Amino acid sequence: MTDHSRSLLQALGAYLIWGCFALFFHQLQHIPATEVLLHRLVWACVFVAVVLTLSRRWHNVRDALDKPRLLLQLFASSLLIATNWVVYIWSVGIGDAVGASLGYFISPLVGIALGIWVLKERILPYQTIALSLAVIGVSYKIFAANQVPWTALILAFSFGLYGLIRKQTAVDTVTGLMLESLLLLPFALVYWLWLAWNGEQHFSLSMDGLLLVSAGVLTAVPLLAYASAARYLSLVILGFMLYLAPSLQLLTGVFILGEPFGGHQQVTFGFIFAGLIVLTGGALLRQHRMGKGGGKRLQEIR
Repeated sequence: MTDHSRSLLQALGAYLIWGCFALFFHQLQHIPATEVLLHRLVWACVFVAVVLTLSRRWHNVRDALDKPRLLLQLFASSLLIATNWVVYIWSVGIGDAVGASLGYFISPLVGIALGIWVLKERILPYQTIALSLAVIGVSYKIFAANQVPWTALILAFSFGLYGLIRKQTAVDTVTGLMLESLLLLPFALVYWLWLAWNGEQHFSLSMDGLLLVSAGVLTAVPLLAYASAARYLSLVILGFMLYLAPSLQLLTGVFILGEPFGGHQQVTFGFIFAGLIVLTGGALLRQHRMGKGGGKRLQEIR
């Protein structure tokens, strides 16, 4: 198997796991989202520690621990991704996987907006159109449906800000995930002890316990697979696959979990889809033109 084929399978596997998260966390809806989060952090930390040990890469973690600025950046990113995780778990638990999927559809557009506002990146015409369509879709949800999509917005902006910070941190994926987990581990362990002291924890030698451990493993595995795949796949392929996970989450919410998907939601999603089509189409066209001019790689799809 070639590196490209193997990387394609790794990326596909990562997006399929993310796309099936709604089904997985639906099995844990009887457990508070914060408790699921603590186990996601603890067992992801354990799993990544095993990976670092087997790959003999603990020196990367030790080197990073000597960089206060890097640790501060990773602490900020860890808080953002923890917020993203707990809101997603909570939304699936209350039967709103559809709303959560909207957040992940919006996140690439939020990433572009943050790049423009924070990093002062130049906005291209097709990006302006894509962002405008997204704004129209969210605005319609707010004014026509008289409902602010808080879940989607929190998921989109927490993930977008997380990506913004990680883009500026000089650390590889495995080391970064390990340090993010370690930085939040004391809080998770204290919360676990508090739950145990009050007799409120759900972890045991049972199916719930197995699922809670699996939550940590399923957090780390797709991230590691994606990081490995990204070294060999073009950003165009990764950009297309980016929409696979939220699409699966949406389909899961509607057709398996039986969540409503009425007229207002269809209109909102329609504008978001249109924005993503413009974004992808514009990026592909730009890559084609750049390829003719010298074979530069696409930089717009994140």
